[in-house]
Amino acid sequence: MADNGNAAKAKDKKPGFFQGVKREWRKIMWTKKEDLVKQTGLVVVISLLLGVIITAIDSGALKLIDWILTL
Repeated sequence: MADNGNAAKAKDKKPGFFQGVKREWRKIMWTKKEDLVKQTGLVVVISLLLGVIITAIDSGALKLIDWILTL
């Protein structure tokens, strides 16, 4: 029965959920705006390049298949 008293004291010392969230929120290192703009631009450029490459491969494969089927 003595354990119940200790458990209650330990329970009182635990921080609340939102206190924990607030503490962790302060630890976040946010990206600077300049870095974010550079990284976003890089993602857009790479996505466009990959789109062009995939389109070229797809068109080439389609033409190759059409050529094989006409034989």
